Amino acid sequence: MTTPKIAVVYYSTYGTNHAVAEEAARAAREAGAEVRLLRVPETAPQAVIDTQDAWKAHLEATSDVPHATGDDLGWADGFFFSFPTRFGAAPSQLRAFVDTLGGVWSQGGLINKTVTATTSAGNVHGGQEGALLGFYPTVMHWGAIIVTPGYTDDSIGAAGGNPYGYSATPGAFDEKGKAAVAHQAKRLVEVTGKLVG
Repeated sequence: MTTPKIAVVYYSTYGTNHAVAEEAARAAREAGAEVRLLRVPETAPQAVIDTQDAWKAHLEATSDVPHATGDDLGWADGFFFSFPTRFGAAPSQLRAFVDTLGGVWSQGGLINKTVTATTSAGNVHGGQEGALLGFYPTVMHWGAIIVTPGYTDDSIGAAGGNPYGYSATPGAFDEKGKAAVAHQAKRLVEVTGKLVG
């Protein structure tokens, strides 16, 4: 059986989505996948970042995490995306990264790849579902295969019950959240394995 290759791609301002991505990468490896943990490049001006100590500190603390590229997405069989909500949608940093994928997309490098996503917002009604539902049409254009967690495990309901993908609030990524993320990552590996097997 072919080992599934999973790219865990995240954007994180203060660290929540980085923590989610790390848990997803751990669980995907545990499920037997080859994993690359990758961050989306920061596009905000340094002068803006410098106005928020937590943002600046997180960016410096994760500077060793490689930036995601189109080559990484071409390499992978499946993608686990994690990103915060910005006014009910994916942040501009993620959208800017997506806009660099024209080359790999035009060569068919994103077709039939599996995709799942998670998000976060400052409160439980901060647009998490909208951000995920707004992101998934992008991967439909790629010809990718969306693998949501649905209600396939009790961990989904215990962590808040978002069937489109786990959603967090800052400082609340607890053991229930980790269990839901682990299930979502393992489900991605399982489905991907069936496709590449």
